[in-house]
Amino acid sequence: MLYYSGLINQMGEVHHGNTVTDYMDQERERGITITSAAVTFYWKKNQFNLIDTPGHIDFTMEVEQTLNVLDGAVVILDASAGVEAQTMTVWRQADKYKIPRIVFINKMDRNDANVLYCCQSIEEKLQVPTLCTQLPLIQNGVFTGIIDTITMEKIIYEKNDVNKISRIKISEKSEPALWNDANEARSRLVDILSALDDTLANLIISSESFDAVTALDIVKALRQVTLDQKAVPILMGSAYKNIGIQPLMDSVILYLPSPMDRNKHFTSFEENTCARAFKVRHDRQKGPLVFFRIYNGNISKGQKLYSIQREISEQCGKLYIAYADDLKEVDSIQNGNIAVVSGLKHIMSGDLVTNSQTTAQKAKNKMLKLTTKKNTELKEESVENLFGVGPQIPEPVFFCSIEPPSLAYVNALDNALNELQREDPSLRITHDAETGQIVLSGMGELHLEIIKDRIIKEYKIEADLGPLQIAYWEAPVNRLTDSLLMDTKIGNNKQMVNVMLSLIPTDKFIPLTDVMKLDKSPDAASNIATIFPRHLLAIRNGIEVGLTHGPKIGCRVVNTEIMLHKFEVGRGTSESIISAAVTQLVQKLIRESGTNILEPIMYMEIAMPDEYMPTVMADLARRRPDIQNVTLRGTMKVIVVNVPLAELLGYSTVLRTITGGTATFTMEFSEYRIMTASEENVAIKSVRGF
Repeated sequence: MLYYSGLINQMGEVHHGNTVTDYMDQERERGITITSAAVTFYWKKNQFNLIDTPGHIDFTMEVEQTLNVLDGAVVILDASAGVEAQTMTVWRQADKYKIPRIVFINKMDRNDANVLYCCQSIEEKLQVPTLCTQLPLIQNGVFTGIIDTITMEKIIYEKNDVNKISRIKISEKSEPALWNDANEARSRLVDILSALDDTLANLIISSESFDAVTALDIVKALRQVTLDQKAVPILMGSAYKNIGIQPLMDSVILYLPSPMDRNKHFTSFEENTCARAFKVRHDRQKGPLVFFRIYNGNISKGQKLYSIQREISEQCGKLYIAYADDLKEVDSIQNGNIAVVSGLKHIMSGDLVTNSQTTAQKAKNKMLKLTTKKNTELKEESVENLFGVGPQIPEPVFFCSIEPPSLAYVNALDNALNELQREDPSLRITHDAETGQIVLSGMGELHLEIIKDRIIKEYKIEADLGPLQIAYWEAPVNRLTDSLLMDTKIGNNKQMVNVMLSLIPTDKFIPLTDVMKLDKSPDAASNIATIFPRHLLAIRNGIEVGLTHGPKIGCRVVNTEIMLHKFEVGRGTSESIISAAVTQLVQKLIRESGTNILEPIMYMEIAMPDEYMPTVMADLARRRPDIQNVTLRGTMKVIVVNVPLAELLGYSTVLRTITGGTATFTMEFSEYRIMTASEENVAIKSVRGF
């Protein structure tokens, strides 16, 4: 895209490690995208703000942050594999943000490319109708171009000249077989479209035939159906052979929304700035750079920005337009664009920013008024979400300890980890009070490997990472109620707390912030109504600390609610004593209730040639599998299976070895599941060492 738009004069290749948007060393070594990169370019007098996001499960957070600010998306599939496990994850994320999308089937030059299979897998797995707007053009067994079924033209690409492209009208006389295929596909497309778009249906009814439908009518209907997310247009090509890229860029203009078509509720900010931060990057020279998507107004150099989530104002430093890792300084950036701002210390990705607190409040009130109108799509809940927290951070599934090489590097390592955590919120950094170690929690093996690699290469710290551990959870078994009286003297101050709590096991995961419940019964309510807010906060903190360590393997306690029945406190009792008393009681309740250990289960799809099926199955058998399905994908066999994450450490290396590098697998997190007694003993031994 960048080459055809004239932004670069020579194309890079992923396998050569010289592409524009994969600029990190780690991306170039591995040939994968790790961090999202923004680029601005022009095509046919339209400005494209393109963000290239990762596809790997370990970097889901990068996709989540980016989707939050997009207007439309192009989902890229492998022509031989169709919808994979990770495609489903990204698709669900795009559904959550209601993003119109088109699908581009890449690698059409492969011998096992299968458009029909790809379309079927989209309809089956993603539950969305497909609108095939193109067909592959195969000459002597080689993929040489595409057939545009809307205009009934064939688009041929010259093998030796990437810029040479010819559009030739298909005629019934000269190419009857090709014309028949294209005409059939066009009729099928119009048929599906007419069921989804009333304007097109009325046109067909009035003219009584499909032939009266012009290319313009089809394009209009396609745009409407895509914007309403009733179906998804399918395009195809080969990025490696430079086929199908220009029609894809045309389709982005034709079918995906412009910034003016979406986010109309942001006009409530009137002439003020409204933008969302979606990425933070640390630059050696320029310091922290925050990437914003502007929804309303514009951002100027040196202006003040107020973060609604953090409730703080900060002064912008310099202002840039991004070309991947290259930045061009400007004085101001308009609505609908991506702005990169330096000099911001506190604003995090996911924050919504505007000029001031009063501006934010005014806009919120105006939006809430809009929700009461009949024909609006805006709901009160979505306004609260907009002004509330940023994107949800997924729970980490892996963790390991990290140590600086010597005491001289302690501060440098702390600084490096703080910068990395600000860039990537899915990386969690905690200090283990018992061992005194720094613990990193992340989304997978690759995620933590990349973090280690960056600490060594970018920050020049030879840090040691401990062995990878699985993030188990514990869940209480029995409901219990108990009270605790703490009456002590510290110095000359008498400290007295009397608290009564219930531990209530639940079937579902409850975020820490919602765990505390207040007893609404008449006897308890009168006592609870007299508790000071600062004491309630101390109780809440005590509960949160009490749930961080389970009795069996010291991991987090989940699937529970803690109900407060009674609370009495002596005058002059400090908040830390209140928290300590509550923590003590919560820990006692959990111990007496008994707990089950929960482990993370992964959903996997493993694809391999038929002859390796018995070998892979035999290897899976010792990994506690729950096999869901075995299907065919072209000549490949595909096993769909749920496997505990604990059994998958180093699985990619094992799979490569036993299949001679021919098998591939994709996986995503599925759920946490209770372990049996014998499995628990293995988990306890792996965590505690005995």
